[in-house]
Amino acid sequence: MTRQPPRLATLLAALCLFTIVLVGLPASAQAVSALTQGPVVEQLRVKVPAGARGAWLLAEEESWGPWLQRQDGFLGRDLLWDAEREEGLLLIRWRSRRQWLAIPASEIKAAQVRFEAAARRALAHDPGERGLARAANPFPLVHAGELEWVALTPPLEEEGH
Repeated sequence: MTRQPPRLATLLAALCLFTIVLVGLPASAQAVSALTQGPVVEQLRVKVPAGARGAWLLAEEESWGPWLQRQDGFLGRDLLWDAEREEGLLLIRWRSRRQWLAIPASEIKAAQVRFEAAARRALAHDPGERGLARAANPFPLVHAGELEWVALTPPLEEEGH
């Protein structure tokens, strides 16, 4: 005959387990909330040959710039260029991951179509880049990711100001 644990001990063990799970939930809920509500930086790398850098910047300003300005949660963006890799790096800051991910894919696709058309127009003016102007996407995406935004360092003040 096997011995059964007393009912009180079983009840207390279940109550302890329930309490541990219940106490742990707020921390877990906060962690999930922080992932969807905290600031985030969208990171994009696109192929940008050296001779086409001006056309890329022009196309960005003509298409993505105004579109991003209208998006809820958009805080700003930085456009950088890596000469060694011949890539453009875009860092797009969002107030929250939730706001960024709430943008419908159809709107993003429409903005991308406008960008590609603007890029082809800008490249068509440069005889050295006409081959790129015929590409479906003259500046193809190399990498897309996101970065957790943990701090912002203010710019240094100039001497005498």
